[in-house]
Amino acid sequence: MKFIRTLIWFIYFWLYLLFLIPGMLKANALYRKGRFAELDAYTAKQVGRWARSLLRVAGAKVQVQGLEHIPKEGAVFIANHQGNFDVPIMLGHIGAPKALMAKVELTKLPFIRVWMKYLRCIFVDRKNVRQAMNSLNEAAELVKNGHSIVIFPEGTRSKGDPIGEFKSGGFRVATKTGAPIVPIRINGSYKLMEANGNWIRPATVKVTILPPVPTAGLTKEDTAALPEQIKELIVQAT
Repeated sequence: MKFIRTLIWFIYFWLYLLFLIPGMLKANALYRKGRFAELDAYTAKQVGRWARSLLRVAGAKVQVQGLEHIPKEGAVFIANHQGNFDVPIMLGHIGAPKALMAKVELTKLPFIRVWMKYLRCIFVDRKNVRQAMNSLNEAAELVKNGHSIVIFPEGTRSKGDPIGEFKSGGFRVATKTGAPIVPIRINGSYKLMEANGNWIRPATVKVTILPPVPTAGLTKEDTAALPEQIKELIVQAT
């Protein structure tokens, strides 16, 4: 059964992207005309619908609490990272349009890279320190202009319940702009895939959105302590 579900999911994944080609052309037209507000709304609608459908086909039951904590202004969403399904969870279930800080390897995927461009995603090459710093600056500029961004500060999937070290780089996006940080606890997403030898199986995922943490006016000591502070809030979330 898990083989059949996994096969169906991957076929669906690519067929849906083919189905979205007309939408991609429309998004491209909005981009070329500079109608960015319309582009943001259109892209968020199309990608959000696709992300939720991927979760349904996988058999994911996503329970979200704390949506009232999402600020209207630009924010930095900091979440733990358990598995590959964390991305569609963030895109499909966590409110307003959000860019992603994503690994540069994703630019090799056809169609995906185009939609990520329209989502204003920032690609990071972790092997290139200078490029990584430039990416953080791009992300800060995005947030400064009122957009939100999602960052997984562990840098890789934990593939289980334990939460790894939060790297400080992504937090600079918030402290540089004074944008609030919205901590998010993802619990159980690894059970959809990583816990099963990368076969897809149904699972329940609980997502807890915590109240925003202000970053404006922090001292150097407070800034240095921020990664551990946010990690502890996420660890303690139920």
